[in-house]
Amino acid sequence: MDLVGIPHTSRPCVSLNETATSTAPRLTVLVPTRNEREVVPLLLDALSPEFAALDAEILFVDDSDDDTPAVAAARAARCPLPVRLLHRPPGQRAGGLSGAVIAGARYALGTWVLVMDADLQHPPEAAAALARTALGHDADVVVGTRRAGTGSSGGLDGVTRSLVSSGSALLAKAFFPRRLATVTDPMSGLFAFRTDRIDLDRLNPLGFKILLEILVRHPSARVAEVAYTFAPRAAGRSKASLREGITYLRHLARLRRNQQPGSRAGALGRLLAFGLIGLSGIGVNTAALWLFHDVLNAPPLWGAALATQVSTAWNFALIELLVYRATTHGTRTGRGIRFFAMNNLLLLGRLPVLAWLIGLGLGVLTANALTLVLLFVLRFLFSDRLIYRAGREDREDTRRDPVRTLVDPAAPVGTPSAARGGHKRSQYLPHRYDIAGRVTIASQVRLPELEFFRAQWVAPGECDIAVRVGDIGRRGPHPRAGLTELTRSEQGRPASLRYEEQLGRLGANFRVDLGHPLSVEVSPLLARSPHVVYTNIIEALLRFVVVPRGWMLLHSACLDFDGTGVMLSALTDTGKTATVLRLLREHGGRFLSDDMTLVDAAGHAVCFPKPLTISAHTLRAVSADDLTAKEWFKLSAQSRLHSREGRSFALALARLNLPIMSINALTQLLVPPPKYAVDRLVPCTIGTTTEVSDLFVIERGAPGIGDMPYEEAVRRLLGNTEDAYGFPPFRYLAPALTIDGLDHTRLRVREREILAGFLSGIRVRTLASDCFGWADEIPALLGRERLDGIPLPDGHRPEQPHWDWQFDSPLALSGGTRTPRAGGPP
Repeated sequence: MDLVGIPHTSRPCVSLNETATSTAPRLTVLVPTRNEREVVPLLLDALSPEFAALDAEILFVDDSDDDTPAVAAARAARCPLPVRLLHRPPGQRAGGLSGAVIAGARYALGTWVLVMDADLQHPPEAAAALARTALGHDADVVVGTRRAGTGSSGGLDGVTRSLVSSGSALLAKAFFPRRLATVTDPMSGLFAFRTDRIDLDRLNPLGFKILLEILVRHPSARVAEVAYTFAPRAAGRSKASLREGITYLRHLARLRRNQQPGSRAGALGRLLAFGLIGLSGIGVNTAALWLFHDVLNAPPLWGAALATQVSTAWNFALIELLVYRATTHGTRTGRGIRFFAMNNLLLLGRLPVLAWLIGLGLGVLTANALTLVLLFVLRFLFSDRLIYRAGREDREDTRRDPVRTLVDPAAPVGTPSAARGGHKRSQYLPHRYDIAGRVTIASQVRLPELEFFRAQWVAPGECDIAVRVGDIGRRGPHPRAGLTELTRSEQGRPASLRYEEQLGRLGANFRVDLGHPLSVEVSPLLARSPHVVYTNIIEALLRFVVVPRGWMLLHSACLDFDGTGVMLSALTDTGKTATVLRLLREHGGRFLSDDMTLVDAAGHAVCFPKPLTISAHTLRAVSADDLTAKEWFKLSAQSRLHSREGRSFALALARLNLPIMSINALTQLLVPPPKYAVDRLVPCTIGTTTEVSDLFVIERGAPGIGDMPYEEAVRRLLGNTEDAYGFPPFRYLAPALTIDGLDHTRLRVREREILAGFLSGIRVRTLASDCFGWADEIPALLGRERLDGIPLPDGHRPEQPHWDWQFDSPLALSGGTRTPRAGGPP
């Protein structure tokens, strides 16, 4: 009988003790049992201390024919955790162990279900480490692995069982190379899953391997792994047998047979059409190269670069006309920008190969054609999957997250790699910054975004964050990027984080040691691209370092008009920077920030004046007479690459198995982002602090204005801030952080509290425009008298930042009280 069709009332779930909670637990520890009377008391005694602080319940799903339920009930009376039992009588045990897991998951009260065996081969301390990872990380499935980090399968009974286990895992990965790409132990019996992300009705497993079923049938689920040592059996005997092996092979075959092949015929047709157009493009490229090199005497590499632009235009026109005529993904201009960006990025990798082939004696035209053929498949995959996304508009995303996340509780933390590297590096920190008296940074890498906060008087040994250059990661290349979290096992808190990309030590790797100070090591490639170091690593750390100190780094712009603070918030690349520049140019006032603002719960905003990044739609707001003709020319080109289209293309690349930070670092090394100090773009002064009275959430759409309810304002501003951190590796780095004793979950809670207090006395309004007209609307909404007539006296100089006004508490400047906003907290 199908398990799904059995009514719940015929499989009652009963409580085994009087322990109760007023709210549903966050975690259900699900333990399938079958004739486990010897080990159930030992298991309950071991689980109690490990899970006491994790807001958990224990749920036994019992298929026993002995007195296991009675033994469990007797010992559960002394257990401090809620314990329940679901007994499945003979005739209702469909699916074996896997069926028991599904049945129990339907009764689980937790938002997470952790599955473990009853025989103590899954050590309770390992299960608790896995549970902490699940509750704190942005993952859907967390797998206990014996095959990565310090994980071990030493508890398996004998060499034969070890070989069978390893062979089964290799066979599964051979059957499903993409869906199991980031999973080292798909046969694990210790795992957890988020109940709202796993569709139980989609599962129809055979035998023991329920995890394999979950991973294959949920290809978009985000996966993390936790290394553990498989322990010897405490009592009882293994239930593995030849019959279970045959069942496993049947399970694999059925899973493979049931996979949707997708539009393979359509993809093959597109590949053939793309290939024919590519052949014509090679002809065009060769003719153009002949013209530039043989006729106009351009150097070979310059000629190849110019010929690429000609053939790219040819290929794009034919692809739009013949291959993807009905596409609705983006605009033609946007697709064209991405297509040219893709071909020029590939050109950067093609030119060294071309030079090498020419050096071997090949003719320029022959070598050029050969490199174009070699890159054909890459060009097709990038175009089909990123630029046009053919056939994916109406289908669920079936791509597994490309980055492997491993938590390794038993790994030694060790020492920074710079100290043990192949050659000695200086430890001196020449660049130092004091951010509003709240955080100090000392760095071997100059951080131009923090130039306003430069403070050479800060002693390197007293800084909060130290940034050095070191040799991070393995020497050789490897197939996937990965984040490894090394924890202090006795506390369950991260001690060190290491992010490595596919290029080995040549790639964009970094390490963070979570002590005091926070120690950050970046690879030499990253050190040459300081914008990536700051944006992708340092600012992510700053966001959470300031939270325990009562501040939040809010994604927003802030201006001050005659002592009144006005703030703008928006999703990335909406038009906020252009609006700020126009307001300053047309109404004066003081500039505090454009991208990030430090705020506290009392409504204070502190400046964070990073250089402004100028995108394509911002150019119209720039009125800088100081820029040279060369700078204007570079600005127009740079702003295209670093615009919304460029960002969306980079985010699309990040979903593929590519060394995305290395690509980003190289791109920004070759084409630096267009960053300028605000007072070079428009005449203005820079302020340090203000009390905010009005906040506008600007967005694109049909023109409209309206007050935003308090709870909605908190949600939207948190969402806008989160959007600013969308580029890798933030989503892997942030959940592993513990700052001043606060883990990621509590840091987020505290951050929300600070924002809620900040917004409680502020009027928040949404302002929509379909023509970038926010700078026209905001002055009228604020009232002309609050903006006009604020002349700057002759000789007026921007006020200098003095951080000696440090607030002893968030309410210090307002005398300890605030007027709460209607609908906000008192």
